Amino acid sequence: MKSLQIVVALLLCTCLAHGQSNPAQAPPEPKAPQSFDLTAIDKTADPCTDFYQYACGNWKKNNPIPPDQVRWGQFDQLKERNDWLLYRELETAANPDAKRTALEQKYGDFYAACMNTQLADQKGIAALQPALDTISALSDKKQLAAVLGTLEIPHGISGLFSFGVGQDQKDSTRQIAQAGQAGLSLPDRDYYLLQNPRQQKIRDEYVAHMRKMFQLAGDTPEKAASEAQSVMTIETALAQGSMSRTDLRDPAKRYHIMTLEDLGKLTPDFDWLAYLHGISMGFFQTLNVMTPDFFTAMNALIDAQGLDAWKSYLRWRALHDAAPWLSKAFVDENFDFFARDLLGQTEIEPRWKRCTQATDGALGEAVGQDWVKTYFSPEKKENMVKLVTALEAALAEDIQQLPWMSEATKKNAEEKLALIRNKIGYPEHWRDYSTLEIKRDDLLGNIARASVYEDRRNLNKLGKPVDETEWRMTPPTVNAYYSPGMNDINFPAGILQPPFYDFSKDPAVNFGGIGVVIGHEMTHGFDDQGSKFDGHGNVREWQSPADRKAFTERTDCEVKEYGSFEAAPGQKLNGSLTLGENTADNGGLRLAYSALMATLAQEPGTAATEIDGYTPAQRFFLAFGQVWCQNVREQAARSRALTDPHSPGEWRVNGSVQNFDEFGKAFSCKKGAPMYPENSCRVW
Repeated sequence: MKSLQIVVALLLCTCLAHGQSNPAQAPPEPKAPQSFDLTAIDKTADPCTDFYQYACGNWKKNNPIPPDQVRWGQFDQLKERNDWLLYRELETAANPDAKRTALEQKYGDFYAACMNTQLADQKGIAALQPALDTISALSDKKQLAAVLGTLEIPHGISGLFSFGVGQDQKDSTRQIAQAGQAGLSLPDRDYYLLQNPRQQKIRDEYVAHMRKMFQLAGDTPEKAASEAQSVMTIETALAQGSMSRTDLRDPAKRYHIMTLEDLGKLTPDFDWLAYLHGISMGFFQTLNVMTPDFFTAMNALIDAQGLDAWKSYLRWRALHDAAPWLSKAFVDENFDFFARDLLGQTEIEPRWKRCTQATDGALGEAVGQDWVKTYFSPEKKENMVKLVTALEAALAEDIQQLPWMSEATKKNAEEKLALIRNKIGYPEHWRDYSTLEIKRDDLLGNIARASVYEDRRNLNKLGKPVDETEWRMTPPTVNAYYSPGMNDINFPAGILQPPFYDFSKDPAVNFGGIGVVIGHEMTHGFDDQGSKFDGHGNVREWQSPADRKAFTERTDCEVKEYGSFEAAPGQKLNGSLTLGENTADNGGLRLAYSALMATLAQEPGTAATEIDGYTPAQRFFLAFGQVWCQNVREQAARSRALTDPHSPGEWRVNGSVQNFDEFGKAFSCKKGAPMYPENSCRVW
């Protein structure tokens, strides 16, 4: 299994081999999203009744979901544009006749190998044969641990559980071994456990999909059916032993320090020393066993299932991991189930998109350091620093004004805020990929070697000082995150563009866009999960018992509120799963608004200046709302309701504004209107 990392804080047309493509068939430049779009506004809607419809109604009507997507919104538009810009860079780097730097040759050859579908079709299942031979040679269940290690390194194939190195949450200066649950192919344990017609249909379709895949790999129909059933039995038992996503959000529930000997007693049928030897793991005496119940279930399963069942399971792990990159028949079957059936996607993404994303995933800081030279100027970084400073001042003021927090706890919160590190655009130090071998004619090998490279990079951290400059997202990524163990906020260059960030617009638009994102990430340091970590990244209670009680009463309000919202007809949101993100949305909106008002106060008269018929306050809320304009396929919406800690765009907008009285005032709503209720939830 691949290295485990926990971050608190958001893929398949057959094409010609590279070098044979027709320039006329190159994808057109995608339309860039706008930071403030008057044409998106539905003026037939009442902003006081449904602000999301008001801000996004015409956008939703005029922007149907493309056939190769399951969700289409401003985030997705920007991601598609970033992918296209990266694609142009990769196309140039993939030309073997061009003058290329060492980095360009590496990521250019990776991309070229990915685009060579002719070679993938010629190789077929043969590309995976070394891993399948390793599994076939398994002759005793006692060898299972050693084989899992061999599949992970050198084949890069995930297995039964997650294992890696991460910060000790009780001592963030230490990097320790960690083991946790994994081993499922469906998106979540609930897909195996929920007893309703929809989930039963998905399970039946999943078994049928596995049968087809095993037959493509050479099994007879009878053997394929038997293997598929064995896999389903094993994965269902693993799901039964897995902790829910909601429980995994609680640091206390995922922290169980054990000796290696204790772990061995928990799993007497699994040879940990053989596994650790297989992945060349350094010496350690204790580790964090994040999900002990899972390992108890895993051990019982090893005992209960026969050797052939385990070989079927391992064959499936190999096939499933490799399927998007094998021959066309495997790619199409993988798409049909995991994208078409599960999520409602009607067409596979063009190969250039999949290969661009794969290259960014495997060599993100190689591609990224060239990408930012072109698309992220020093001026953008400088302006971003100013925005972050304004949001920090707003949060410091907000802490002082909180009515439910005692002075002692306020002091602790201020100390944590002062220790937050801000990382903007890209890393200070780039990763060294010199040891990663990339071959122009070996796509599956490249993917495996990239996985092993990342595995080794993670495992080699054991016992070493924490690198506080490290990033967990690549520069072109359209996202941002807060890390509780690092106590830092991270904004890749990819998100620092319209609709989030556009300094040709007035301050209200930028504070409503990237300003809310900054405030969102800062608030994560103080949400139900982040507030359990201190400013040094250690799990430590820094709120008084009375303050924690008051805090929990306020978060309970949000749990109940968002739990009443529907993601799809009859499908309510999980208010506990989405609590952290909902708290960050609400807090981020307040902080950005406060920072905007403070900025406008420095220029007398600007707070009343209308642009396009809207005041700065109204433009702020509209810019915020339009960031979340989106259309989502129903299947995808239902899946996200089970797996995504973020609420859908509609509720990220309406849920936040209805909890913030300044919105109702800005749009002259009557108290008691849906977006300006008599009672609302507030944490930060």
